[in-house]
Amino acid sequence: MTPDRFVSIVEDDESLRDALLGLLRSMGYAARGFACAEDFLAVQDGRCGCVITDIRMPGLSGIEMTAQLRRSGFDVPVIMITARDDPALEQQARAGGALCILRKPFDSEALLDCVERALAA
Repeated sequence: MTPDRFVSIVEDDESLRDALLGLLRSMGYAARGFACAEDFLAVQDGRCGCVITDIRMPGLSGIEMTAQLRRSGFDVPVIMITARDDPALEQQARAGGALCILRKPFDSEALLDCVERALAA
């Protein structure tokens, strides 16, 4: 991955966001974190190669954020994470274009596999 392309993490849980940033950076990825979808959308600069987002967050959900990205013509691969066991929500996320959906707690290898797939897309 080129240094000017980031994996962006949109997660309202600060401890999880920090853990994901640490994991990705330790694996050599450039990564930046955002506490909410609105913060991410406000600085969208086209340098994002992949987005990891929680599905349920205060404000815009990960699904709504992805829809907004698509409407603006930004077709970045999106990995969605959720703590809920809700097949309807997962179907909605897939229909909205999620490349991967991971249920918390998820294995770091599964996440890294999804990131690799996203960046190769």
